This record gives sequence, C-alpha cells and structure tokens, in this order.
Amino acid sequence: MVVGDVSTGTEVLVIGAGPGGYVAAIRAAQRGLDTTLVEKDAYGGACLNRGCIPSKALITASGLAHEAGNAEEMGIHADPAVDLAKMIDWKDGVVDRLTSGVEKLCKANRVNLIEGEASFVDEHTARIAHGGEGQGSETVEFEHAIVATGSRPVAIPGFDFADDHVWTAEAALSADSVPDRLVVVGGGYIGMELATVYAKLGSSVTVVEMLEDILDPYEDDVKRTVRKRAEALGIEFHFGEGATGWSTGPDGGYLIETETEAGETSSYPADTVLVAVGREPVTGTLAVENAGIETTDRGFIETDDRTRTAVEHVHAVGDVAGEPMLAHAASHEGIVAAEVIAGEPAALDQQAIPAAVFTDPEVATVGMTEADAEAEGFDVAVGEMPFNASGRALTTGHTEGFVRIVADADTGFVLGGQIVGPEASELIAELTLAVEMGATLEDVASTVHTHPTLAEAVMEAAENAQGQAIHTLNR
Repeated sequence: MVVGDVSTGTEVLVIGAGPGGYVAAIRAAQRGLDTTLVEKDAYGGACLNRGCIPSKALITASGLAHEAGNAEEMGIHADPAVDLAKMIDWKDGVVDRLTSGVEKLCKANRVNLIEGEASFVDEHTARIAHGGEGQGSETVEFEHAIVATGSRPVAIPGFDFADDHVWTAEAALSADSVPDRLVVVGGGYIGMELATVYAKLGSSVTVVEMLEDILDPYEDDVKRTVRKRAEALGIEFHFGEGATGWSTGPDGGYLIETETEAGETSSYPADTVLVAVGREPVTGTLAVENAGIETTDRGFIETDDRTRTAVEHVHAVGDVAGEPMLAHAASHEGIVAAEVIAGEPAALDQQAIPAAVFTDPEVATVGMTEADAEAEGFDVAVGEMPFNASGRALTTGHTEGFVRIVADADTGFVLGGQIVGPEASELIAELTLAVEMGATLEDVASTVHTHPTLAEAVMEAAENAQGQAIHTLNR
C-alpha cells in the first residue's frame, strides 16, 4: 500500500460500470455479497453514453425526419426541417436519464460506488486513482474481481482522432452540424448505422471498405438487401480499398486517400471522415499482469464458460473478454460471473445470443445459419417469409427483406434464424427464445400470432420450412 492511501476491503470488486459491470455488481449484491463497483468516467459505459443508446436515438430521429419527407406515396407531403442541435439535446436527455438510473439502481441494491481508475497491485489487491489534482488514491483488497472495462474505437494510421474533421462514432453522435460530404471508413455495423443516419440527415455519404462487401460476416442476401437500400438513400460504396490518409482539397475540404492491395490509389472529397473499423479492449492501465493474467496479442482477456480468467477468482466480462462484443452479451456474462462467484451452477451458452444491426432495414440473427448447420452435420430444413407478402409490412411501407428460420429436418428443432427487414431487432426475440428453449418448427408454427403483425412472418417461415405455408410459396 502507498503511504497515505485509504485501505478498504470487499468481497467482489467490479472494475467498469458498463452493461457488463453494473449488471454484475447488482446481481452480486442481490446474492448477498459485499460488492464494490469502480468507474472512472460515466455509469453505463460506452453503450449508454457513447454507443448503443445515443446511436439508436439518432437513428430513430433521423428516420422519422426522412419518413416524413418521403411519404408522398401515402399522400403525405412534407419538407421537415432538422434542428440538429435540438436533436442532440434530446439524445443527451435520453442518455442522462438512463445513466442516472444506473447509478440509482446500484445504490438501491447497496453496491458500494467508487469513482476512479483501477489497476491491479496483485491478485487480491487493486489501487484506485481518483480523478483530479490532489484527490489521491485508495487501496481495495478483494476476494473476487470482475474486469468489465469494455472497448474503444480502433485508430488507423493517417487519421488522428484529435483532428476536428476525423470522427469516432462518439464524435458523430455529438456533432453540431451535418457535414455536406461524409466519408465513412469501415462498412461494419457501426459504419453502416451512422452512414444511414447522416444520409437521412442530408449528407452525401461515401463508404470505403477493405473487404468486398458490407456487414461481414452476414449472409450475402442479407448484405445485398441492406446495401440496395443504402444505395437508394444515395450512399456510395467503394470496396477493396483501405484508407491511407488525407490531404487538403482544392475547395477547402479534404481528400480521403485510399489504396487497393494491387497498389491502385483513389481519393474522395469530404468535409468529415468517420473512422469505424472496429473496437479494441481497454486493458492498458489495468496492469493485469500484476494479478497473474496475460492478454492475447490483441489485448483481450481469455475466459472460460464461467467467465473465469487464468486466475480463478478473477473474472472478465463484456468487450474486454472478446467476442461477441455486444452489450446484451456483456450483461448476460456479468450475471453469470456474479452467480458463479456466489457459488451457483451458472455457465455461458453462446448458442442463443442474438445480434442486431440498426440499419435501414434492420438485420438480426441468432444461432446457426444454413451453412453453419450443414457444417455441423445437420440435415437442414429452411423456411422463409418475404416481407413483401406481409400485410402489416405493406401497411408500414417497409417491405424489404425476409424472415428465415433454420431447423434440423429430422427433429424439427430450431437451430437459428436470420431476419432482415422492419423491426428485425424486435422480431429476433421470438427465434432466440425458440433456440434457447429447444422449440420445434411445429411449436412456432402452431403458436397463434396476432394479425396483422410483422411477427406473423416468423410463423409463416416456420410453416414454409415444413412445406405448408399459406401466405407465401413453399420452397
């Protein structure tokens, strides 16, 4: 212990108050464990403050503006004016409400809260450095620890996030104006979600991607549906190109320079460039080696199916532990970690972890694809229902995409599903439950669904897999 430190003890020390950490802390406290949660920045982590929630708020707001201005077919004629500053204020209000709620929930569950940055001293001790000059530090001795420090945007050479015209996703979610020309480096889910937002707000958007398509590793027809809609919004794509740098353009803007593997170069005019090529774990200041933990070459902490690291009493959850880097997966892992520490027989099952992309249209998946199932040796039954045959989808004006359900042909057990289309992020819950509970095609198909709803498409896909669909042609 450093001279002058305050020394305290706790049964469970949770480092990081994102969706993995705060959930773990609350569940540990609910199990009667003395629990301390350390956060250096803001409760809710990247998800609530800089990612999931603010991005979905802007996706909703920009979508509403675009819908209002493009509903002539429905007999609606409007030219909405977007007040970006007001939109950002509204988004911030949503974020503030949720983050303050997290803090209140932690206190209500008797979690001890400490503001500061934690680092390991040894396998049972951590030092918490408090922010601000003269604030000092304290030492916390723990029986168990849960590392939940999350991730941050990956930087690429030639693009310094300190430059005003080089955006992270966080900067894109707090902009004070809509750029006339936006180049997005990276066609993954973050890049595509924000490209869609800014295209709907009026930017001329160009997406540069090193791979040959967007949204790797989703299936080709899923990608095609999203890409076609994005192109209809005016988004321009350039594949097989990596961004190498930028220079000042002749009109006072910038030229974003790219290069292919063959050495061919191109440049694209921009007022702002958004770099969205992935995320990396936050472990640099943790000094995990002092606790006897090693990280991978990419900085991730390896864990087992009970979230334990190589040091059994130290757990890691969420992005810092690697894929799937999803907020809801982090929360589930946090619950498992807390329950394992409490002596319960909890363990992770990654088969029923859904994923969603909030593009237009949305994409959501769970479990196995048809190719996955075949590779595992299943005799596969596949059913689909296109949204252009859904009465409810037609009444919303959004008919792109489909529901696909993948099952074992012999037993009928649902193995997975893929949805691209309106409200896919909501609809995937039904297929996730089917995978989790071991439901069959008959279970899904024989469940009466409300009419008219988008969810009927799930039922019809299950019927289609059995060759008895009513409202779409059987395969």
